[in-house]
Amino acid sequence: MFGFRSDGKRIKNLEPIVKIIPHIMKARHDSQNLFKYEVLCDSIDKFIVEQRENEEKSFSYMHVVIAAIVRLIALRPQLNRFVVNGRIYRRNNIYVSFVVKKSLRDDVVETTVKLKFDGTEDIDTIKEKIDESIRKNSTRKVKNNTDKLARFLTRVPNLFIKIGVGFVKLLDRYGMLSRKTIDASPFHTSFFITNLKSIKTDYIYHHLYDFGTTGLFIAMGKEQMKPIVTKDNKLDVGKVMTLGIVTDERFCDGFYYANSLRLLKRIMENPNVLKEKLEKKVEDIK
Repeated sequence: MFGFRSDGKRIKNLEPIVKIIPHIMKARHDSQNLFKYEVLCDSIDKFIVEQRENEEKSFSYMHVVIAAIVRLIALRPQLNRFVVNGRIYRRNNIYVSFVVKKSLRDDVVETTVKLKFDGTEDIDTIKEKIDESIRKNSTRKVKNNTDKLARFLTRVPNLFIKIGVGFVKLLDRYGMLSRKTIDASPFHTSFFITNLKSIKTDYIYHHLYDFGTTGLFIAMGKEQMKPIVTKDNKLDVGKVMTLGIVTDERFCDGFYYANSLRLLKRIMENPNVLKEKLEKKVEDIK
C-alpha cells in the first residue's frame, strides 16, 4: 500500500515525463509496442549440435531463447520494470511464465508455469529448471499453485467469480495482494513466452495482460527459409525464426528497447556466452 509492494520497489528518481506517462496511458493494452524480431538459426543449431555431441545435453530453441532473455534482462534492468496504479517499480527478481500443454490433444487442459531467476545463471542451470518444471506439470493429475489459485477462485457461482477477481485486482492495484498470491500468479512476471514453434505455428503479437505486471510477451514462431544477406553482403537463403515481441512502453523508451534488441541479437548469434555464469548483473536506479 502507498507504493509498497512485495514483488518490487518503487523507483522515485525518474524524469518528470517518465513519471507522468503511466497517468496518460493508464492501461497496459494502451501502451503496447510490437516488434518483429527475426533470428538466424545457424548459430543456435550449431550450439545445440555441439552440446549434444560434446556434453550429451539436449537443448531446444526454447532453452536458448529463455536463457538469452534472462541474460538480457540481467544486463538491461529497465526491461524488468513494471507499472501499477501509475507508479513505476523495479522487480526484485527475474521471472518467466509459459504454458505447459499436458498432452498435444484438443481435449487436454494446459497449465501455466512461472520460474524465478536471479539473472546470473548459466544456460545449463536454466535448462534444468525448465525441464524439471515441465516434467512436474506434464501429467494430468498434477496441480501447481496456479491451478490451485484458479480452482479456489472458481468454486463459486459466476457472479461471485466476477466479484472475487475484481477484489483481487483491487488488492493488486493498491499493493495489498499477498506475496503467496503474487508468487502463484503467472501474470506477475518479467516476461511471458509462448513456443508456437513447437506446434508448427508462425509467430503472433500476443497482447499484454492488464492484470498483473507483465511488461514483455514473446511468441516464438516456426522456422522458415528466407532470403538473407550474409556477413560479406551476399544474398543467400537461410533458416530464420521470427519472434513476435510486445512491450510496455511506459517504463522504457524506444532507444533503450532498440539497444536491448541489438544486444539480444548478439547473444542469440553466439549462444556459447550463455555457458558462462554472469559475474554481476546490472542494477537499476532507485
